[in-house]
Amino acid sequence: MPASDDARAALERVECVRGDLCAERTDAIVNAANSSLRGGGGVDGALHRAAGPGLLRECVERHPDGCPTGEARLTAGHRLAARHVVHAVGPVWRGGGQGEEELLRSCYRSSLRLAAAAGARTIAFPAISTGAFGYPREEAARVALAALARELATLPEIERVRVVLFDEEARAIFERERARLLAEHA
Repeated sequence: MPASDDARAALERVECVRGDLCAERTDAIVNAANSSLRGGGGVDGALHRAAGPGLLRECVERHPDGCPTGEARLTAGHRLAARHVVHAVGPVWRGGGQGEEELLRSCYRSSLRLAAAAGARTIAFPAISTGAFGYPREEAARVALAALARELATLPEIERVRVVLFDEEARAIFERERARLLAEHA
């Protein structure tokens, strides 16, 4: 973890909200994608529907081999309010002993770096891997927020990160973890 002051300042740029990721007005939106980058269910399907068919076309043309787990790929936002979509492939939960934590951490780090390189100053994330991929929410919140704090401390150009959660229970879990980390770095 970065120095306490850096981690705290980074966490203060993160907010956990309940909402519709597809409606976010940020420079970049992170898609909880599958490795084919061809759309799917949950967040992935919703973003593809909202962005329109151009998103799928761009994924196929620019990233024909898809994206490995733990990494991210960039496309335009198409019909979304966001200029960019960062497609991050999270791990499927297999009990925690198959490298899931490092892969999830890598998703958040890779997504932030890619968004920053594209000039994004604001970015919205879902709770990657917590839907159909089965990652436990409490564990995902711990990994995600620690990764965001660490990476944001090195990316001052990212002004704001919104973690956009589907329901109030998920928002509360992520906000509790954020508050815990803030207290730890007080």
